[in-house]
Amino acid sequence: MGDLIGAEWRKIWTGRSWWALGTAALLLSALADAGYLKQALDKPSQVRPSAAVLTSTLVQGWFTVELAAALVGMLAVTREFGSGAICRSVLLSGGRGRLLLAKLLAVTGTGALFAVVTGAVAAVSPWVFLTGHYRPQWTATTTWTLLGVMLVVVTGALWGSLLGLLIRQQVAAVVTLLLSTWLVSGGLLRLAPKVGRFTIDEAMASVYRGGNAGLLSIPWALVVLALWIAAATVGARVLFLRKDLP
Repeated sequence: MGDLIGAEWRKIWTGRSWWALGTAALLLSALADAGYLKQALDKPSQVRPSAAVLTSTLVQGWFTVELAAALVGMLAVTREFGSGAICRSVLLSGGRGRLLLAKLLAVTGTGALFAVVTGAVAAVSPWVFLTGHYRPQWTATTTWTLLGVMLVVVTGALWGSLLGLLIRQQVAAVVTLLLSTWLVSGGLLRLAPKVGRFTIDEAMASVYRGGNAGLLSIPWALVVLALWIAAATVGARVLFLRKDLP
């Protein structure tokens, strides 16, 4: 099983998509932090956020890497379906169940690696951005925010791969992920907040303390995340084991 997981791990890191997406996400996060800090500094001194709030918000801004991790996990799955290599992978792995487990473990490991890098960069970012303006104040809230960001990065990688297994077609899977992230979740939260807060994206926002009104408490958000991942895993497993492969 170890060799199979290693093979799936190497598939994920083959090609340029992982570093292109990861680099883009880090740059976007850095730009978002710089923009937020500029807005805060442009306010009159009496209404500016405190150093503690700025520190936590700058850390929270690195949640964008979750989308990159999700796309990396998704592309690693869908390109095998698109090329037809999935049939060969099943034959070499000794069965669909073994291959599915290896893929999910490899993707989870990939998400964990993305999370570690993101956590390290996010932890340093307040000292980079606040230099010359404030002295960063690291609080318990900042720590929980950092852990939340890291958790959603891991969850995002797994969610992306599961969507890829469910949809199989690369373009359709990517479009579904982007629309659900940028349009559906936010739209539902505005139009029907009692429903929208139960989407996976808004549950993630609760975990990394996104600040939107009407979100679930963190314990309930963790439950919702677990239910989304469990449901997607069951659905992906049923389809992968029973549906014909291309």
